[in-house]
Amino acid sequence: MNYPSFTRFRGPHAGYVALTYVILFCAGLFPVTMFGGLPYYPPPTASVPEMVAFFSTRRTAVLLCAFLQFGAAIPLGIYVATVVSQLQFLGVRAAGTSIALFGGLATTIGIIFGNSYLWAMSYPDISQDPTLLHALYRISFGIGGPGFSVPFGIFIAGIAVTAGLTRLISRWLMWFGIVIAICGELSWFEMLSTRFLPLIPLTRFPGFLWTILVGFKLPRTAPIGRLA
Repeated sequence: MNYPSFTRFRGPHAGYVALTYVILFCAGLFPVTMFGGLPYYPPPTASVPEMVAFFSTRRTAVLLCAFLQFGAAIPLGIYVATVVSQLQFLGVRAAGTSIALFGGLATTIGIIFGNSYLWAMSYPDISQDPTLLHALYRISFGIGGPGFSVPFGIFIAGIAVTAGLTRLISRWLMWFGIVIAICGELSWFEMLSTRFLPLIPLTRFPGFLWTILVGFKLPRTAPIGRLA
C-alpha cells in the first residue's frame, strides 16, 4: 500500500509570530489608554488644547507606546512574508497572494512611520508647541488610523479569499476575514467624516484575532504531488 509523501514548510510558525505582533501592539496601548491613567490618548475629535495637555503630561507613556508599537511592526512584517510564502508553498498560484503582500507590507511600513511621528511628539519642545503638535498628530493618526486599516484590510482580503477558495482554511474563517476587510476599506471614509471612525477598531482588533487563527490553522505540510 502506497502512502502519500509529505513535505513540511520551512519557515517561522505564523501563529506564534502573530501572537508576538499582537502582544507588542496591545502592550503599547496600555500606557496611553484609561489603563495607564488620565488623561488618555486624545481622539481625532479632540481640541488642540486637549492634545497639548495629553502630550505634555504623558510624555513617558507616549514614548513607551511608540517604542512597543514600532517594535510590533517587525513580527507583523515577518508574519506577512511567512503567510504569503506558505500559501505559495501550498500550491496557491493566484494574484491574491501578491495583493496580500502589498497590503501587508504597506501596513508594516505605516506602523513604522506612524510611531516614528508619535515618538517625535514625546519630546518637550514639540509636545508644548500647539501648531507643530497638531500637525504631527494629524499625520500620525492618518497613518495609524485609516492608513493602517485600509491596507490591513487588503492584506486580510488577499489571504482570506485565496486560502478560503483553495480550502486551506475553513469557510467561516474566510468570511470572517472578508467582513473585516470590508470594514477596513470603508474606514477610508473616516478622512471625510469621523462618523466612520468606529470602522478602524472594527478592523484592527478582530483583525488581530483573525491573523492568529490563520497563523495556526494554515497547513504547514503538503503532499509532494500537490507541489508539482
